[in-house]
Amino acid sequence: MTDLRKRMLDDMQLHGYAERTMASYVAAVSLLARHYHRPPDQISEDDIRNFFLHLIKDRKSSRNTVKIYLCGIKFFYEKTLGREWRIFGLLLPAKSKKLPVILSREEVVAILGKVTSATLKMLLILIYVCGLRLHEAVSLRVNDIDGQRMQIRVRGKGNKERDLPLPAGTLKLLRSYWRAHRPAYWLFPSGQRRSVAVSHSTVQKAFGAALKESGIGKHASVHTLRHSYATHLLEDGVNLRLIQVLLGHQSPSTTARYTHLTERSERVVQNAINRLMTDS
Repeated sequence: MTDLRKRMLDDMQLHGYAERTMASYVAAVSLLARHYHRPPDQISEDDIRNFFLHLIKDRKSSRNTVKIYLCGIKFFYEKTLGREWRIFGLLLPAKSKKLPVILSREEVVAILGKVTSATLKMLLILIYVCGLRLHEAVSLRVNDIDGQRMQIRVRGKGNKERDLPLPAGTLKLLRSYWRAHRPAYWLFPSGQRRSVAVSHSTVQKAFGAALKESGIGKHASVHTLRHSYATHLLEDGVNLRLIQVLLGHQSPSTTARYTHLTERSERVVQNAINRLMTDS
């Protein structure tokens, strides 16, 4: 490990970053160094400008990919090297305005019913009924389940913890799952190495296969289960502020987008339009 890498890792630990975030940030700086075949402390502000132009124009990288590179490289130069460069304020491309795909309750049941692995099916059920991010579900430990209080402890972005209510039916499924598979530390261990958690790609592939087999034509992903959870809670009359807390969103505007996606909202708008036409 180079001295620069160690300094960056130490700085990120002091800032309380999660292991996964630290790995992503280090990988971003490593790619920058490999691109120029020079140590990162010998790379100029113009070099960084050209590197991001290469990502956006040549590699056609997505906004999320560019954002990860930006956050990692910006942290290294500003925090580890103390270089406050203007370029970092110019880089992030415009945010997409696309609304997330939403599955109906029946579609969720149909897709999960096609998952063949008991471990992955239980994990995907938890993602839906608790509104979890994929990395939150994969990182769950056996002792995160509190059967007495019917709660689950989740470690979200920035290692922020939150306790979520666990439905009685889901707790019953979890107990049956534990009796059958006896996970010791990770709630959802890898099938090959029980000392590590199941990988993100394994979960994503299982969901994709189940979606295809279900015949549902929507462009859904594992994260769609979280979007569907929030939308279904809104349809059942749960307060938007409470949904924000359950999802672990910092900004209420992030949660507010689900108000545009509920069937109830569509009916309200349609009824209002019908009344306008009746009165005219």
